[in-house]
Amino acid sequence: MKKKLNIFLLLAGFLLFYFIPIEIFEFRNPLYEALAMLHIYAREHVIFSLIPAFLIAGAIHQFLDQDAVIKYLGAKTNKILAYFVASISGAILTVCSCTVLPLFSGIYKKGAGLGPAIAFLYSGPAINVLAIILTARVLGWQLGLARAAGAVIFSVVIGLLMHFFFLSEEKERHANGEFQLGSREGDLNLRSGFQNILYFISMIGFMVFANWARPQTGDESLWAIIFQYKWFLAFTFVLLFIFIVVYWFKKQELILWGESSWGFAQQILPLLFLGIFFAGLLLGRPNEEGLIPSRFISYLVGGNSLSANFFASFLSAFMYFATITEVPILQGLIGSGMGQGPALALLLAGPALSLPSMLVIRSVIGTKKTVAYVILVVIMATISGMVYGSFIQ
Repeated sequence: MKKKLNIFLLLAGFLLFYFIPIEIFEFRNPLYEALAMLHIYAREHVIFSLIPAFLIAGAIHQFLDQDAVIKYLGAKTNKILAYFVASISGAILTVCSCTVLPLFSGIYKKGAGLGPAIAFLYSGPAINVLAIILTARVLGWQLGLARAAGAVIFSVVIGLLMHFFFLSEEKERHANGEFQLGSREGDLNLRSGFQNILYFISMIGFMVFANWARPQTGDESLWAIIFQYKWFLAFTFVLLFIFIVVYWFKKQELILWGESSWGFAQQILPLLFLGIFFAGLLLGRPNEEGLIPSRFISYLVGGNSLSANFFASFLSAFMYFATITEVPILQGLIGSGMGQGPALALLLAGPALSLPSMLVIRSVIGTKKTVAYVILVVIMATISGMVYGSFIQ
């Protein structure tokens, strides 16, 4: 009965946010901005971003061979290998700070060490190849290069620091035998390695291409060409996914998979919707007003002072940026007087964090680790902005 009630409440909430006729409201105030943020998120991110992410997270938790996770991302894995795999696997997804959460939760609960899991969590939204290229084209190659280098370094450094800060807790977490090599056989071992790879590629491929953003430039670049054929590519992966599910899976496996995916949805969706509501209430949508006036933000991040870099890092950490939307937002802020240092600080802190993502991360790793992660991101983004701003000047 409780499960049916949870399903009903989540579905009703999603449909409400999806179909709410936001355009008929004539008032423009922070409450409107909060509802508009929920409306936009439900329409643009739930179906093609979060649902595939929940399916992938459920598959990781239910089927992925635990030995593979421990071998490449475990606490005792060679650090170079673990952080390389974590940063690369996170970077190829092209997801926002919220969509990466189910995947982070999945690999962490499967036995990944805290450090590599955090590196994956940061790299997913931060090391976004399309966003970095767009940054270089719209805001200048210097800022694009600084963003790329900073994001790669951040994912490794923050992961390593989190590992060492909570080393004793990590040792205790892995000492009970649950995350030892050979402790559990993955259900996907019933299929060949090639089948396993295709299984995950089909879901990841659909999520990547279905969410491929329109380039802001009108040239015939590779990114623009891919955008023209995004739905053809996404549909191809859907057909591959359907074939795999029909011919390579048993009914009981599909039931277990659905239950795992639903478990992630119950844990994450309510917190996401709550966080998005308050993000819209406080900060509003891009170019719109929340409780905190945009002119106040522009005033705080002008120049390249320590306070400007800190405020850019701190405020952007609580804002929600959909994939690559930070670029046009930042373009407007720079036009309003934002310094180059604070601009980089925003690019390194904003896309990787948001108020919704903080609420979910806390439910996975706890309050203490979440606070440490947020503080590390804000501090490192502030320092990077200061260094870059001084260099540019």
